[in-house]
Amino acid sequence: QVQLVESGGGLVQAGGSLRLSCAASGRTVSAYAMGWFRPAPGKEREFVASISWSGGSTYHADSVKGRFTISRDNVKNAVFLQMNDLKPEDTAVYYCAVRGGYASSWSSSPLEYDYWGQGTQVTVSS
Repeated sequence: QVQLVESGGGLVQAGGSLRLSCAASGRTVSAYAMGWFRPAPGKEREFVASISWSGGSTYHADSVKGRFTISRDNVKNAVFLQMNDLKPEDTAVYYCAVRGGYASSWSSSPLEYDYWGQGTQVTVSS
């Protein structure tokens, strides 16, 4: 029903920046909340950031707050993650995800997201 393709990952030195993009196809995702996740020790997927269907509300994990910013463009059917002041601990494969139905509130749980991309690698050197 929904296919997601991430791009924008790469190799960057600590303190640098990257902008990740997630393009959706198959169905419009303008009516659904979306998020970014990454693997973390002890967890299959760690919440990074999420954005409401309207783009009016955003949420960021404490570990990235102030450095990462999630945004979306519903006309282009895409979501973005601006990553600034990158740290070596940010190194991971970043996954874009979308909730497949109505949601009354935001969620940081990957179990609440129905569709996933294959990820884009971000590597931060010290």
